[in-house]
Amino acid sequence: MSSYKDAGVDIDAGNRAVALMREAVRSTFTPAVLADVGSFGGLFALHGLPREPVLVASTDGVGTKVKLAAEHGRWHGIGQDIVNHCINDILVQNARPLFFLDYIASSRLVPEQVADVVTGIAEACRGAGCALLGGETAEMPGVYAQDAFDVAGTVVGLVDRSALLPQPQAMQAGDVLIGLSSSGPHTNGYSLIRRAIAEQDTAMQLADGRTLIDALLAPHRCYLPEIDALQKAGVQTLGMAHLTGGGFLENIPRVLPAGLDAVVDVRSWQTPELFALLVGWTRFDDAQEAYRVFNMGIGMIVIVHANEVQKTLETLPEAVAIGRLQQGSGNARVILEGVQG
Repeated sequence: MSSYKDAGVDIDAGNRAVALMREAVRSTFTPAVLADVGSFGGLFALHGLPREPVLVASTDGVGTKVKLAAEHGRWHGIGQDIVNHCINDILVQNARPLFFLDYIASSRLVPEQVADVVTGIAEACRGAGCALLGGETAEMPGVYAQDAFDVAGTVVGLVDRSALLPQPQAMQAGDVLIGLSSSGPHTNGYSLIRRAIAEQDTAMQLADGRTLIDALLAPHRCYLPEIDALQKAGVQTLGMAHLTGGGFLENIPRVLPAGLDAVVDVRSWQTPELFALLVGWTRFDDAQEAYRVFNMGIGMIVIVHANEVQKTLETLPEAVAIGRLQQGSGNARVILEGVQG
């Protein structure tokens, strides 16, 4: 063995990946970014801070959706997935993203694949007004299985302490749950999804004209524009729940006070065909399990007082009232109405 490349690590490939992604990264820079691509650390200047600034940070990954994407050579959407997932996670605390950092690891670095992922990351960052401040690509043969690929990211956002969400002390029985539609499974449930579709034709066409694989790899939706619109309209938002791993049953209680339950009527929205197919293929023993694994077509829930519902639905015509809060008996929980089987 005479070189690092002989050991499975190609430094030149890493350099070429950086060269390919450089302009995409620079396209996200705002005046607050003080260091160019390639610096040891990203520099971000803080201007116009609120009275009591609070930084909100979140780190996450794309999970095994990345494996499905790799099998079909679909890299761009994975980059959008990781950014939008992380932004939604801090959005529920009412933070707005400042900058994002990514981490891409593989058994063997393919510059074009990495550049495609980062281009997707940059696109999502630009859409949210968020700088892609830096990142890391790691080639680790022997740690990752052959052709394995992983993507993770960290977002840092800002909110005034007085505007932090949720506001459980303001919640009361009769408050309404407003559902915002998802773009698909987002980034959750893919270990089960990959098993469920093992014997299915991923080129099959759905009623909306998309193929099954297109629907499964649709990028995670970012809800920042919708929440901005609600707040601009003066709607008092009491709390939000991002329906990620754990679905309805585990995410909604995270923002509720003890003593209040969330009642979700699953008949209040039309379950998208994709989820109906997935539920049929997985054959859940317990019908409620689908609402714990999948978002079932609802990606974000906003909690408002009953007198704010009309303004909310006028501001967001695609939104739908899907449930309410009621007095409970101790720990917050979710009650599903209308689940069959």
